[in-house]
Amino acid sequence: MSLDDDDDCHREWTEASALISPALLGTAAGLILGEVMHANARRGLAIGLAALGVAALLPLAVSGIVNKVNGPESRRGVQRRLRGIRDAGDGVEEMLEEHGVV
Repeated sequence: MSLDDDDDCHREWTEASALISPALLGTAAGLILGEVMHANARRGLAIGLAALGVAALLPLAVSGIVNKVNGPESRRGVQRRLRGIRDAGDGVEEMLEEHGVV
């Protein structure tokens, strides 16, 4: 195992732990405050946090759907790529005429 492989492994582990830590901290806070708060206050807080969680996931969900519809493997993506290839040569003759090459 080279030094670069070790660096990549460490970076992946660090990123994974950084993504998991807010969930762990939230769970710990929930367990600590669960018995301290009144049931109605707990319910309201839970609904608010759930709404924030859904709002935080919305950009990811929307980008996934957009990529599925317009991505490079979709029908639209293939059509866009073909159109780009076909249109890539458009205007070459006009440009050459402007510069006096043709």
